[in-house]
Amino acid sequence: MNSVASGNGSAGIAADRWVLGVDVGGTGSRAALEPLEPSDPLDPRGNGGAERRALEGGRVAVASGGSTAPEIIAELIEQVRAQWPDAAIAAVGIGATGLASLVTSPGAALERLGRATGGAPLALAIDAVTAHLGALGGRPGAVVAVGTGAIAIGTDLRTHWRRVGGWGHLWDDRGSAAWIGIEALKAAIQTHDGITDDARALLDAAVDRFGPAHSWPGHLLTREDRAGRLAGFARDVAGLAASGDDASTDIMRRAGAAVAATLAAALDPALPQTASGVGGVFAADGAFTASFEQEFARLAPDAELVAPAGTPLDGAVRLARLVAAGDMPAGHPPFLWTWRG
Repeated sequence: MNSVASGNGSAGIAADRWVLGVDVGGTGSRAALEPLEPSDPLDPRGNGGAERRALEGGRVAVASGGSTAPEIIAELIEQVRAQWPDAAIAAVGIGATGLASLVTSPGAALERLGRATGGAPLALAIDAVTAHLGALGGRPGAVVAVGTGAIAIGTDLRTHWRRVGGWGHLWDDRGSAAWIGIEALKAAIQTHDGITDDARALLDAAVDRFGPAHSWPGHLLTREDRAGRLAGFARDVAGLAASGDDASTDIMRRAGAAVAATLAAALDPALPQTASGVGGVFAADGAFTASFEQEFARLAPDAELVAPAGTPLDGAVRLARLVAAGDMPAGHPPFLWTWRG
């Protein structure tokens, strides 16, 4: 697995208690190790700022046997323990894509992951839960996470759980990076075939990334990491939209509106009407963000759209802190599973 470390390596880390957060998605995985007791209690993320040690790992693939998320998580945990062997892990929080839909038995993976941590208690959640914890910091409300896929959840992390989206790139994940990649390839192939002439820039970008159009089926349809490859193309589409390409701008605008609809549908009337959005696609800004904000205001005029307080990785760390403090429910499948050795 390709990994990069940040921080000070194993030097200077006392044999103290640490929490580990893991965020696994279609375009990559990340782990963050932080002191259980942060040096800066006023840090809104509660992570002690510069004390975070991080690793990056591989992306999830989906084959006939299901998602490789459990294997990616275990490898990343083992890498963290090898990188910082003196850090005693007090608790682990994990958020991963596809757990509820593409992993046959998430609960069965818990014991293996617990062994990988050395027996530390852990919580395993769908990526929407850790995105929610990162964006709203534990407050009830609705959050949409838009990366390779797109999924929203409205929850108080106790009794109310409303999931919308995240059903896969073939027929869902509206507005996600994979969806943007697919829409761009649909426009490009029509220009290639002479049906339209408005996606010349998208066609050129697709050829640069994937090769000649006739090779796309073999290059994409046969890959286990197809969603991640499609999501990578979204960066090209966003760049073209930012430069003024009309076809690309239209795709990004439709993506923003679709994500807004997903988020609005996740608002639970029993919970505060507070909402937020996180994920790499929001970095595109421009037409995507403008369309998202406008459509959400139209669909949910009484809701408050707030800037995210943190990332899904921050949410995974917060989940680990809740586990360490004993402030986490026993579990709520198919959203959240917990394990104590």
